[in-house]
Amino acid sequence: MSDPSGTRRVLHVCVPTVAGVPTVLLGYLKDQLARGYLVSVACPPDGWLATAAVEAGATVFCWRATRAPGPRVAGETLRLVRLIEATRPHVVHLHSAKAGLAGRLAIRGQRPTVFQPHAWSFLAVEGPARLAAVEWERFAVRWTDALVCVSNAERQLGVSHGVQAATWVIPNGVDCASWTAAGSRDRASARARLGLPDRPLAVCVGRLCTQKGQHDLLDAWDTVRTAVPCAKLALVGGGPDRASLQARIVGRRDVFLAGERADVQLWFAAADVVVVPSRWEGMALVPLEAMASARSVVATNVPGVAESLPVNAGAVVAIGDRLGLADEIVVRLADRTRADAEGAAGRRHVESHHNMAVPASAIVSLYSTLLRPQKRNRQGDRERAKIADAGPLRRFES
Repeated sequence: MSDPSGTRRVLHVCVPTVAGVPTVLLGYLKDQLARGYLVSVACPPDGWLATAAVEAGATVFCWRATRAPGPRVAGETLRLVRLIEATRPHVVHLHSAKAGLAGRLAIRGQRPTVFQPHAWSFLAVEGPARLAAVEWERFAVRWTDALVCVSNAERQLGVSHGVQAATWVIPNGVDCASWTAAGSRDRASARARLGLPDRPLAVCVGRLCTQKGQHDLLDAWDTVRTAVPCAKLALVGGGPDRASLQARIVGRRDVFLAGERADVQLWFAAADVVVVPSRWEGMALVPLEAMASARSVVATNVPGVAESLPVNAGAVVAIGDRLGLADEIVVRLADRTRADAEGAAGRRHVESHHNMAVPASAIVSLYSTLLRPQKRNRQGDRERAKIADAGPLRRFES
């Protein structure tokens, strides 16, 4: 796998092509291109990821794959085998569950492999499917040179389910420079550009699906409307739950679906409070983006939230606590001064703790470690991996 030019080749593999996971990937990609790496991306052709990666300067390969496991995995894996053979990357970085499944089946330890779950696959299923997902993750560590978790809570959850691998905790980050305009933009101006009235506004940004908890938020919203009658709720994003959510709000003027938007920064700027009612995460990107926009955050206590959201930047409620969720939203919609003070605190926190340059640099350091011959883990070593306690942005040695 030597390269006479000395240029490192990295292949990122990803099935999600909109929302948080590709946003994180794009941040890594831009940093690696700036360092002179040859970067490729294998992803489905839908969504914005492929276009954004090409515009950044990467090579993009169309890899047709679906999010769900099933009989298509064999064909998806075979296509990935051929793509890897053609591109000969020095490192393959697999993002999310499906890429982790097909990618590790395709590579099987034959070249340095990084797997970043961005939230464990077994959280999305129940019963026998969950047991199967856990068993797969335990088995697949033999083909995983480095596991990247975006929060210490995500790492600990893996350990508690028997996923023992050489692990790096690298929290998500945001490009603070690109969010500066959104964070300082006048709220009234953003609302005018979006055609929104100047009324208390809660915004929820994310894929419309079970994981992101929009149905839970709607359950809580009636309580919010009772306390703040003129309040409005915007659900920004697309996804499989769009039809069921739309059916729930027919005839209502206080809740609306904004759809998939390219101007998401404007929606953050227009908000009084950003709500993140997720049921599971690794470390959600939306709270970081909201804080980068200087907006208060109300989020559920999923993995990563307690590590990324300081107490003076919003509120954290228990998963499924709809009354608590409603109460915390009401506090911020009724007191804009408090909400804006929390937003300012959040902006300072993101600038000092979650600037994208930090995780991007950590990823490159990880690649360098894997490409040192003496650091490559053998299969037997990986199977006997034990993980020690340490802090964020540190490696957990096997």
